Amino acid sequence: MKATDLITGCSTGIGYVCAHGLHEKGYNFIASCRHQEDVERLRSEGLTCVQLDVSLQDSISNGLSEALKLTEGKIDILFNNGAYGQAGALEDLPTEALREQFETNVFGLHELTQAVIPIMRRQGHGKIIQHSSVLGLISLKYRGAYNASKYAIESLTETLRLESEGSNIF
Repeated sequence: MKATDLITGCSTGIGYVCAHGLHEKGYNFIASCRHQEDVERLRSEGLTCVQLDVSLQDSISNGLSEALKLTEGKIDILFNNGAYGQAGALEDLPTEALREQFETNVFGLHELTQAVIPIMRRQGHGKIIQHSSVLGLISLKYRGAYNASKYAIESLTETLRLESEGSNIF
């Protein structure tokens, strides 16, 4: 059976642990990483992996295209995990740092989700998992950029849930 699930952000942290846990349990999926050297490392660890940097439009397109070749054009589950945390006091944080935080954590997630939804609609089903944080519900000082990006993910996800009612995509 071909893998039909795609997980972003698998080079370290939660994505890495999830990918290995799923692999150990025999699940079929495609892991993705921002950097090619991480893709090669995960492949050497026995995982199916593609390069996909959620902060770069071309990388999203190329990574999804490569994943679709491996899945015969299907994506049953998208696990949007790729993200990072920008720490610092908001009064000191350059606006560009906030933009970069949103580019990865919000805009990249949104762009990949937008690209996958038509695939799921054609299939007649799909599941989208957005990895957020408790910091999408409450705020901590010195984590303003990350807090704001995770609040945005919560709002986008809730809106997508409402807009997808009755579509068999959840």
